[in-house]
Amino acid sequence: MSTPAPRPGILDIDPYVAGDSDTPGAARIIKLSSNECALGPSPKAITAFREAGNHLYRYPDSAATELRAAIAGEYGLDAVKIVCGNGSDELLTLLAQAYAGPGDEVLFSEHGFLVYPIIARFAGAAPVVAPECGLTVDVDALLDKVTAKTRIVFVANPGNPTGSYLPVTEIVRLHEGLPGHVLLVLDGAYAEYVTVDDYSPGGDLVNANENVVMTRTFSKIYGLSGLRLGWCYAPSAAVDVLNRVRGPFNVSGPAQAAAVAAIADTAHIEKVRAENETWRAWTSRQLSAMGLDVAPSVTNFVTVRFPGDPAHNAEAANAFLVAEGILPRRIANYGLPDSLRITIGTEAEMRELAEVLSRFMEKP
Repeated sequence: MSTPAPRPGILDIDPYVAGDSDTPGAARIIKLSSNECALGPSPKAITAFREAGNHLYRYPDSAATELRAAIAGEYGLDAVKIVCGNGSDELLTLLAQAYAGPGDEVLFSEHGFLVYPIIARFAGAAPVVAPECGLTVDVDALLDKVTAKTRIVFVANPGNPTGSYLPVTEIVRLHEGLPGHVLLVLDGAYAEYVTVDDYSPGGDLVNANENVVMTRTFSKIYGLSGLRLGWCYAPSAAVDVLNRVRGPFNVSGPAQAAAVAAIADTAHIEKVRAENETWRAWTSRQLSAMGLDVAPSVTNFVTVRFPGDPAHNAEAANAFLVAEGILPRRIANYGLPDSLRITIGTEAEMRELAEVLSRFMEKP
C-alpha cells in the first residue's frame, strides 16, 4: 500500500537535538546545556505575562505594534523595519524559504548554528560550509565559497558554539565582497552579552543596504526562552516578504507583553550582563588552571577542549559531569568532538562545576 511521501530531501535532514534537561537518578540538576539566562527573566516580565493571562480569549496583535516600538526605542532602530517571530528560528527559516530553493546554495561557516543546514535543506537548497580559523568565522573562506548559486550567507556573530566574534570591520568586508543578489543574514542571538568596542550586531549595515538582515532573540539575555520570541531588522523589501509568509498571529499576546516589560527593565539586564562577565572570567580562569583549553568567549558560554586520552577526553568528562547532575553540551555534531560547551550559570553552579571538573582532571 502506498503512503504519502515527503518532498525529496526532507528525510535527508538531521533533526535538531536540544541540550539535555534531565538525567535519570539525579537528586538535582545543574543545566548548563542550552545557554539559558542564569538569573532568569525580569520579575516585571513575569508579572506582565501573568496579567496577559486575563486576555487569552483575544487574538494577539498580529503586527506586534507595541513590541516593535519597544525594540526600536531600546536599540535606536526604525520600528517599520522590525518583524517579530516565534523565536528567531522562525525568521531564519522563513528567510531561507523565501530567498532560496532547489538549485540554490546557502552558505555558512564550519561551526555555525546547526539550524542553518536544516533550514537550507527544508527550503530545497544545498548547504555549503566554509572552514573557520581558530574557532572564528573566516571572511576570506566564506567569500571563496560564494558562487552564482549562492542566495544566502548566514553568520552567527557571536558564534555558537564557539563564543567568538567578528569585529564590525570584518563584517563590512564580508558584505562588500558579496554580490548584490546574496542576502547576508547576521544572527545576533548573543549580541546583548558583548561588551567589546569593535563589535556591532549589524543594524547600521541593514540601514545602509538592501541585502542585509539582522536577527535577534529574547531567549538569551532576556531569559524568555520558553515563550519563543525573536525579531529581525531588515530592509523594507525583506520586511514585506516576511510579512507575506509568516503566520498572521505568530507571536502570542503573553509573549509580547512579557517582552515589552523585559525591555523596560534595564536594571535587570545590566545585572545579568555583569554577573555573566564575572563568572565567565572566573570559570575560564579555573578551568584553564586545570590544564583545559578554554576558548575566548564574548557570550554566556565557554567552549572547553579536553585532552585526547580516553580517561580525560570530552566524552569521559561529559559522563563524569552528568553522573554528578551537571549537564553540559556535547558538540561533536558541530565538528568539535574533543570539546564541551558549558553555559555560564550562577555563582553556586560555576563553583560546583569547577569542583567537579577538578576531581575529574585529577583522577588517574
